[in-house]
Amino acid sequence: MPTKLPVMTKLNVSNPKVWVVIGVGFAGILILAEVNRRRLKARNSIKQDFGAFIERIELLPFPQPPPPAARLSLSGLSFAIKDNIDVKEYVTGFGSPAWKRTHEVATKTAMVVTALLKNGSTCVGKTIMDEFGLGITGENEHYGTPTNPKLPSHIPGGSSSGSAVAVAAELVDFALGTDTTGCIRVPVAFCGVFGFRPSHGAVSTIGVLPVSQSLDSIGWLARDPSVLHRVGHVLLQIPSIEPKRTRCFVIADDLFQLCNVPKQKTVYVVTKVIEKLSGYQTPKHLNLGQYIASNVPSLKGFIEQSTIQQNGMSTLRALSSVMFLLQRYEFNTNYEEWMKAVKPRLGSQVTSHIAAAVTLAPENIKVLYKVRTEMRVAMQNLLKNDGILVLPTIADPPLKLKSRKGLSAEVHDRAFALLGIASISGCCQAAIPFGEHDNYPISLSFIASHGTDKFLLDTVLDMYSSIQDEVILQSSASPLPDTNGSIDASELLKEKGNAAFKGKQWNKAVSYYTEAIKLSDNATYYSNRAAAYLELGCFQQAEEDCTKAISLDKKNVKAYMRRGTARESLLFYKEALQDIRHALVLEPQNKFASVSEKRLRKLIS
Repeated sequence: MPTKLPVMTKLNVSNPKVWVVIGVGFAGILILAEVNRRRLKARNSIKQDFGAFIERIELLPFPQPPPPAARLSLSGLSFAIKDNIDVKEYVTGFGSPAWKRTHEVATKTAMVVTALLKNGSTCVGKTIMDEFGLGITGENEHYGTPTNPKLPSHIPGGSSSGSAVAVAAELVDFALGTDTTGCIRVPVAFCGVFGFRPSHGAVSTIGVLPVSQSLDSIGWLARDPSVLHRVGHVLLQIPSIEPKRTRCFVIADDLFQLCNVPKQKTVYVVTKVIEKLSGYQTPKHLNLGQYIASNVPSLKGFIEQSTIQQNGMSTLRALSSVMFLLQRYEFNTNYEEWMKAVKPRLGSQVTSHIAAAVTLAPENIKVLYKVRTEMRVAMQNLLKNDGILVLPTIADPPLKLKSRKGLSAEVHDRAFALLGIASISGCCQAAIPFGEHDNYPISLSFIASHGTDKFLLDTVLDMYSSIQDEVILQSSASPLPDTNGSIDASELLKEKGNAAFKGKQWNKAVSYYTEAIKLSDNATYYSNRAAAYLELGCFQQAEEDCTKAISLDKKNVKAYMRRGTARESLLFYKEALQDIRHALVLEPQNKFASVSEKRLRKLIS
């Protein structure tokens, strides 16, 4: 028998309940459509090829030599190049639509690309960069921002952003970039891969658009230290064998104070690895800012006297100021005529760079070059041909995408205090992934003297498997292990105190700082213990600790501020005001001190 169909009931459209049902159903359809749209948008937020490429191309390698000749050293490897490097019959875009529109195709391929093709590798594309190479965020308002494979909601870093992303996303085996003020080192740090900035002038720049010839260096990025090493041997044209040297590491203690990554995951790892390897001397420790201040006399004119601090940070800020002045002067020399003729529409982040470059007066230019020369000599005297300086690659984690505030002044200063060292000295620098902290990649750098590139590449290759092992151990290690004298034990106790303080374990923090003080009469330890005492309401003890800290270090701003807080709490307003004014003399821009001064003056009056 045939199936009986249900009888369709006629709808009474005049019934308001019917319209309610229809409305609810329609709303449900709209909600479902919106949910699907958002899911699709989320899936598409990871763009094709992570948005790394501005143009896909294919440059095949030169033919392999016939047997029995050995295979070419880069056979089977693929690479990408930054969009300021020439390829014959393609327009070099420089990260700018206006530049691309007003220039013809290149008539020759850059020497650096030809060298890679001759050694068996295949070029598969040109990568996005910050406009004109002026920036370290990796954001490009015209072409989009490549997606950081490690942290998709954060910036990839720049200006070699596409190259770093292509490597980190495993789209290529290695990539070429250029580094002027950190343009390779920042993105490799943010994307968790290796980067190498060679000695200034060590790799040919023929066929590469310059930003600042005195600072530019063509470098490369890779996921694997052996690939980093092989590419280096090709581009640097160095002999495969040279005499083995003892390695002497110098740890820049003041630079590690700039970042919040625990030393257990950085300095401690390096020290433990050095202990295990033969031919490595026990590392020395150095305040690099103070060393530069003493050995680069022409830098004194760039140091603002009102901001000089005890740890030489003002010297490193002055060094980065010289770097920017030199970059802007040379960029303006290179492109002023084109800028005036074309008047390109610039991205908002680039406009300020261009404006500063165009308005820079060419006064005292010679002293910029003098600083550069003195800095190279100073680093040569420090490291010679067997020394390696250890420092953080970058101080802070990457910003979130489209951050309204952009780079704050503090983040900017911390970043370029680190980046200016190799840029101005022309030394070679390797940026090395060191695991993670709080889900952000950690990157440490090794710097060696100008011209010792092979020595540095060999060192990275020799150490990295041991570094990986030690990173894994320390990622799960808690609390900080016993150092057996390899690192200052008092510093490790201070780190424990800092961790307890951040966790609001004030009594525990006091105990750790007390143990650190027993080992070393250090102003910072007293000042930190005073901060913990303030939290506990122990104002007299805090005042005593600050007084001791000031006796050890007359320029300890935090100690003056904390003693002022303690004295105010003890109702000694005049004495508190004196402390706050001392702090303002040392740090005139200290907003907290300014507010405290106004409040205390009102209390006294």
